[in-house]
Amino acid sequence: MERSGSGGPAVGIPPTGGRARSAVLQSQPPGDGNAPGGVRSGGRRSASLPVAEAFERDDEGERRGGRRGTQDEGGHVAAQDAGLGEVLADVLAAAHRLAPREIPGLVQAAAVRLGLSRASVYLADLQQQHLVALPTPAQAELLVRSGSAALETLVVDTSLAGRAYRTEAVQTTEDGGAESGWLPLVDGIERLGVLKVSAPRLDPPALARCRALASLTALILVSKQHQSDVLAQTMRTRPMTLQAELLWAFVPPRTIGTTEVTSAAALEPAYEIGGDAFDHSLAGRRLHLTLLDAMGHDLASGGCSAVALSACRSTRRAGGGLADIAEQIDRTLARWIPDRLLTCVLADLDIATGRLDWINCGHPAPLLLRAGRIVTGALERPAHLPLGLNDPGLPAPAVHTARLQPGDRVLMFTDGVTEARSPDGELFGEARLADTVARAMADGLPAPEALRRLIQQILHHQDQRLRDDATILLTEWHPSRDPGQGPARGVR
Repeated sequence: MERSGSGGPAVGIPPTGGRARSAVLQSQPPGDGNAPGGVRSGGRRSASLPVAEAFERDDEGERRGGRRGTQDEGGHVAAQDAGLGEVLADVLAAAHRLAPREIPGLVQAAAVRLGLSRASVYLADLQQQHLVALPTPAQAELLVRSGSAALETLVVDTSLAGRAYRTEAVQTTEDGGAESGWLPLVDGIERLGVLKVSAPRLDPPALARCRALASLTALILVSKQHQSDVLAQTMRTRPMTLQAELLWAFVPPRTIGTTEVTSAAALEPAYEIGGDAFDHSLAGRRLHLTLLDAMGHDLASGGCSAVALSACRSTRRAGGGLADIAEQIDRTLARWIPDRLLTCVLADLDIATGRLDWINCGHPAPLLLRAGRIVTGALERPAHLPLGLNDPGLPAPAVHTARLQPGDRVLMFTDGVTEARSPDGELFGEARLADTVARAMADGLPAPEALRRLIQQILHHQDQRLRDDATILLTEWHPSRDPGQGPARGVR
């Protein structure tokens, strides 16, 4: 698909050092036009110059820091000698009052100052099947007004851009005498999309500057994602149901982690998700995990899961343990949504030791993956009844314990995964689930990519039309040092 429209006006970046070159413009409301809101300097509101004007002034005098720019055959000033730190500081300063629709211009302006010809941002869609170009200001206005716009789209599984996204590694190619590169945009370990850059030559120093720009771009994207509909609309390929909108507003980022642990989640059908939800959160030396499956597939189901997530977080953040969380969810549902039941797995992983504690309330048992295979029955324990009954005669749910080994992965899933049926009625099944995950592990894929491929296989098995929610939470414990527990002796 061809890109619709041009790149739009360049957005200026206010300089931070050298001779003052940021013109104090007439009063302009933040977000008006295509330039980002100004930054305060010496008590005055200053607006940044368009890149072209800034470069013209550079050509008249010294470059910042005492360096002079050079001109190419077209008379344009080359900016490859601009200090990386200064450029990034200027981008950060300009980003504070930046409207999301102005991000492409800001990134392009920074790229030019870093000696690049072009820089474009692509975001992964909600299902991580496509990479979609961030709209220009004109396209963004069309997207907001009509809900759609002709944006360049690349396929994750077959494009060079997709390879950068899948592997989280820089990919380069030569095109018409110039070089292009695709760099992953990652917030922590959450994959957001890719940054495409072009330059006459992408040598190691240039790629180092590109990586720094990509990192800062990712931070800006994350900081702006809740301020405007533009980014959310860019990531969607079709409208979302009301219950799906409710649940996506409640769930955390799909991937979190540290040097010790990684947790990744996937929810399908992404645009019609009804009663499934997940949570994962780092709390001191613990990683908390929650996977929920509310009865039904309607707005009430989504509300049930949203209430359960709130009860979980409220109790956890007040110092409650797994049993306290289960009790609070049970009591809250019975009082406020008495006609709905909910199955769940609640777990805490001690990141320092690998100790896994969990409660299972009517849910499929988690799977333990070790050394590329499923450890059969390792995490199977008697399940408690689903939550929402609030029967005082029932015992409290039991807290189970297991000890993980470095490199172990724990896979939690809802019944919509194993019960997904092909058009001819064949179940996806636990055996196929285990085989798919084992093959992904054998390929050495990180948890987020292994999970993305797994959910794509489930969608393919059911001809892209799931009849029930299918949600997966994959957690990998990879301590950077010996946890000090002595030789691993298996799972207790």
